[in-house]
Amino acid sequence: MNTSNDPLHGKKLADILDELLDYYGGFEGLSRKIEIRCFCIDPSVKSSLRFLRTTPWAREKVESLYLYVLRQKAKQKRSPRQHPSHYKIIPVSKTPLD
Repeated sequence: MNTSNDPLHGKKLADILDELLDYYGGFEGLSRKIEIRCFCIDPSVKSSLRFLRTTPWAREKVESLYLYVLRQKAKQKRSPRQHPSHYKIIPVSKTPLD
């Protein structure tokens, strides 16, 4: 049985767009990351998908951002934030390397 290591394998463009919209809090946040007109001016999922399916450079940008988001999510799972009580307090008179 062949399995692909490509995280985009089997992913629908609509699912990728939905996940990015969730991650960035909607079109406003997504348009700050990728300045594509379909995300900035009167955005909708339907019109964005139509544009991305017919415009290879835009789809490439969206897929690249999606891969970045996947890496960020994996990084967050690997190293959860420590509670502030775990931080070391370094006196002002000392440098961190002392």
